[in-house]
Amino acid sequence: MAPGPKTGPALFLGLELATDQLRASIVDESLELVGVECVDFDTELPEYQTQGGIFTTPGDAYTTPVDMWVKALDFLLEKLTRNHDLTRIKSIGGCAQHALVWWKSTPIPSFPALDPRLPFHSQLPPNTFSLPNTPVAQDTSAHTHALALEALLGGPDLMAARVGTCANASLLAAQLLRVRESWTSDVWSRTGKIQLASQFLASMVVGEWVNMGESEACATGMWVHTSAGAGTQGSPGLGRWDEGVLEIVGGSREEGRRIRTWLGDVEVASGRKVAHISRYLCERYGFESDTIVTPFTSDYLSSYLSLCPSPGDAVLSFGPMDTLITPAQHYLPTRLYSLFPHPAQDASEKRRYIAMLSSRNADVPRALVRDMYTKSWSAFDRLVAIVPPGGSIGLDDKLFSFWLLQGDSYPLSHVKGIYRFETGIKVNEFRDLRANPRCLLESQVLSFRFRWSKMIATGVLGSNNNRSRGNVAQTPGPTSPQGQNPRSNIASSLGLSFDPYDYSPLPARILVTGAAANFPSVANLAGDVFNAPVFMPSTQVDSAQVVPHRNAPAAGFPGRASLGGAYFARWIWGKERSSAIGGSSTGRGLGGFEEEIRRLHGKRWVASSGTPLRTNVNTPVGGNGGSGANSGTSTPFGHRSGLGSTVFVEEEEEEVEEMERASGILASSVFAGGFADRDLGRDISRMRTLTGSTLDTVTSSGSMGPSTTFTTPDLNSGAGSPGGGVGAVVPQTTTLTPVTALPTSDAEAQIGLAKVAEADVDAFMTYAAIVPEYCRLEGMLCKSLV
Repeated sequence: MAPGPKTGPALFLGLELATDQLRASIVDESLELVGVECVDFDTELPEYQTQGGIFTTPGDAYTTPVDMWVKALDFLLEKLTRNHDLTRIKSIGGCAQHALVWWKSTPIPSFPALDPRLPFHSQLPPNTFSLPNTPVAQDTSAHTHALALEALLGGPDLMAARVGTCANASLLAAQLLRVRESWTSDVWSRTGKIQLASQFLASMVVGEWVNMGESEACATGMWVHTSAGAGTQGSPGLGRWDEGVLEIVGGSREEGRRIRTWLGDVEVASGRKVAHISRYLCERYGFESDTIVTPFTSDYLSSYLSLCPSPGDAVLSFGPMDTLITPAQHYLPTRLYSLFPHPAQDASEKRRYIAMLSSRNADVPRALVRDMYTKSWSAFDRLVAIVPPGGSIGLDDKLFSFWLLQGDSYPLSHVKGIYRFETGIKVNEFRDLRANPRCLLESQVLSFRFRWSKMIATGVLGSNNNRSRGNVAQTPGPTSPQGQNPRSNIASSLGLSFDPYDYSPLPARILVTGAAANFPSVANLAGDVFNAPVFMPSTQVDSAQVVPHRNAPAAGFPGRASLGGAYFARWIWGKERSSAIGGSSTGRGLGGFEEEIRRLHGKRWVASSGTPLRTNVNTPVGGNGGSGANSGTSTPFGHRSGLGSTVFVEEEEEEVEEMERASGILASSVFAGGFADRDLGRDISRMRTLTGSTLDTVTSSGSMGPSTTFTTPDLNSGAGSPGGGVGAVVPQTTTLTPVTALPTSDAEAQIGLAKVAEADVDAFMTYAAIVPEYCRLEGMLCKSLV
């Protein structure tokens, strides 16, 4: 990338330590994208021999070398120095994947002193860390330890009431317990401090130990959050490390106290700067000494911040672990969900929280089903599009599947295996193999639909009055002359605690991220199950036109989590500047994070006469930024085709046709007992079309080896780019069209969102009829009845 201008207004840097890359995004004061840099672990640091940034071993272990992160930070800072004027960076925010860094006791109690003449890597060698390869978020090897801890605390309900969460393999408490019990004693005895990856990255930037934020502390399984004063302004409430849990994890009271010293204090206030940048980075890379460093947080929370969700929204992220995150008004911990204090909390506003539902059985089952039944993502997507809801046109013979390959959280914490059901009976395989991709996705999304309804009944999300359904048609409910609630009668008759046909408590909008959402069929499925319009960041919509199958953004496109860090840095800098000038952080209109970010977006939108946000660094500043209101999808490369997007060919698309021929349905065009494709009520040509000249993408095949945890066709191949495709042009081949933007209102376009699917009440009612049977089958699995 060409070096940016060396003079100009203030810039803000967001860092993201992801599983496969270390990313940086730079925005200006109006939140316009200015620069993007990244270091890809597999290709730029091949000496570590990682695949997707991790080491995989037989079983449930997924680890990554901490030394690789240190070296990648050197590389990234060198790229930033070459291409940007770092003296313009006024504030730095960041985030990281959920992982631990185990420091040896030698550099304690102070952060290691660094010589600006030498890079990080030469001064922090691998032997600086007592555990060189640390487990990452995908690792489930501590699942049994998490269940043991949960049992010692009295079960999922009592554990959630005590520390705000129930058992899952990512708990810091479970990871510590596993290391103490399963690893050699040297690792434990040589450790002097432990940090979350986000703390570690922030400490490298600041040059001193940075405390954990309370949002992340609440995910450790050892922190007690107290909401005293949470209902008043300026009273964040006090929390503490649970000494009883620490004692269980450490094995004794003395070791529990030792863990407490490893963890350090927790920073409860998140709406202020942490420190200024280190002298080391100033002298070596040219940052200004007054550059602010803001609190760093988890990558999924930073992605959430970048989307600025409203109270009625839900953020559905597809990835190695699927999550559904939504704003919450109260701190009411239960076993049904995880609950965190808002990571960008202003002291002047009422305390806010974030509720999260998660599923570990995400990308891995999707990649396995692709390998078993289609061998390509385009074939996978096509099957999802053409198979009817529930896998069958019949009303009473719906198909269900549960792919529980990894230990998950409640209520499926004790269930593992692959389960399929036809007409309510467990079967080894569906009679029609083509139903597998759709049934898998339906199971994954319906699980969130079911758990959402149970979560909202607790009252944690607050009043339903704020959950406006917007442009979603409202159907008046029936009335009862006796004053009884007819919804309760419907729920009781179905054996449920909620009415599956009532969509008023469901999210008003679904904001989707992750590679799986790049396929139109998946986005439509999410909208159908929740009866809500589906929006995607315009950065991802345009990135999907270049690399549709990877969770990592295409070259030149920002990661959402790094953008969230840059937005957070801009917010904190504005508060600090306002406070210095006027003595108050709210004196110049600066309030809560989402409020201020929307204000900045709106101000830029008006000043630019409605120009969409720039989605990548390959487009000129102030030009067409990409997907915007009523624009459809755009891409910065070359002339747009009549399809409104760049289209990619998958070499193995004929696999679906072979399956169809094997089932004898190509000639008759009939699916499952006289059901024709033309009767599916779907315009398949909208997702598939023929073209005489398109770019080819490398696809997965059965010979590439086992599926990885990433939605990617081939980890060993680079993405093609226009003008330099990696494969030959294949004429007259059925092609994959990634998701494209539908007409989008200015309110969404100005904050960088594009609508990719509409609400469909008829499709919602179809899925509502499936919900009771889904809940019954899941209940049987949880009770080990099948």
